[in-house]
Amino acid sequence: MKKRMWCLLLSILCTTTLMGCGTQEKTDFENTENTESEKVELVVWGAQEDTELMNQIIQSFQTHYQGQADFQISFEVQGESQCKNVLLGGLEDGADVFTFADDQLSALAAAGALEPIDDADTIRQNNLSSAVEAATINNQLYAYPLTADNGYFLYYNKQYITEEQVKTLDGILQAAATHNKLFTMDWSSAWYVYSFFGNTGLEVGLNDDGITNYCTWNQADGDIRGIDVARSMLQIAGNPGFSSCTDEEFLNGVKNGTIIAGVSGVWNSVPINEVWGDNTGATKLPTYTCNGRQVQMASFSGCKLIGVNAYSDHPQWASKLAEWITNEENQQLRFEMRGQGPSNITVAGSTQVKQSPAITALLEQSEFSQLQRIGGKFWDPVSKFAENMAAGNPSGQNLQKQLDEMAEQISAR
Repeated sequence: MKKRMWCLLLSILCTTTLMGCGTQEKTDFENTENTESEKVELVVWGAQEDTELMNQIIQSFQTHYQGQADFQISFEVQGESQCKNVLLGGLEDGADVFTFADDQLSALAAAGALEPIDDADTIRQNNLSSAVEAATINNQLYAYPLTADNGYFLYYNKQYITEEQVKTLDGILQAAATHNKLFTMDWSSAWYVYSFFGNTGLEVGLNDDGITNYCTWNQADGDIRGIDVARSMLQIAGNPGFSSCTDEEFLNGVKNGTIIAGVSGVWNSVPINEVWGDNTGATKLPTYTCNGRQVQMASFSGCKLIGVNAYSDHPQWASKLAEWITNEENQQLRFEMRGQGPSNITVAGSTQVKQSPAITALLEQSEFSQLQRIGGKFWDPVSKFAENMAAGNPSGQNLQKQLDEMAEQISAR
């Protein structure tokens, strides 16, 4: 009887245990079945010209992190120069990751669109100091450096211009006029016009408020005055070997043979080389004659950066993608596909990059360049002044008055 009761009790216990085990096994199975990868939707903004490159990079990112999330990443065209304005029009509707020019950094950070980068030390170690500086505000890194080539220099055709002539603007203009050809520069763009003022001791820049400018380009005393620069520009404009041309007009002139030298950037290296071939020359900007002396032409420099929207629904994945876009391998790919100058130290130091005439010229000019840190009221007054100089000051308006008006408008609050 006791034995039978014991067997019954044992049977009940075993049944209960098995039921418990079965329930646990079923629960674990159900949990496994119901577990789904996190759905990660990201939008990337970049230039039209980068479409093929960025799609390739996005695909490699998804392959690398395959299985860690259900990725739905799309690339949308958004011009880098207008990125800030579009993004600040609606941060929550903006891209998760975006390419932008470094002069937009302060406004984006001030608006709360960017958060300081966590792994800043690694980014600093891997990139050129100039690019890191361009992505930094008050010792805080706010974006990932992408390129270090947003500047300009001189392209010239070796068939018409010698290495000695190319050192001075006087020599270049003489060669152009002799061959009934042209040297061009876009005086409708204040970005390029800075070249004439930048190394004269006359100053322009951003005030501490990060919005307004200071400007002494109208200075009436000193070794070089504003009026000296204006007179030099008028003399250049009157030379038969000069023409103020937009970037598109410059390329058209290269293709039709009317232009043999011009100021531009690395983005035109491929089409220029296709036309001029072995005669393609690239070097720093020349000196120009101002108040009886040779003054080295200056330039604005800058970088392209990758930002992560502080309002992204997936900030960690967005940061991983931004870091992926700017890593060593993809900066190398960007150079190979787009000819853009890398900010990554290893890629920038590679033999392939050093053999690029355009990148070499940009590095030569960097000694005479300044990071573009200018408020919005700089552009229109400078363009207006320079376009009048390019036209030869047809109204005969007093040069000092024009300089005073320009400086006042640049510095307006």
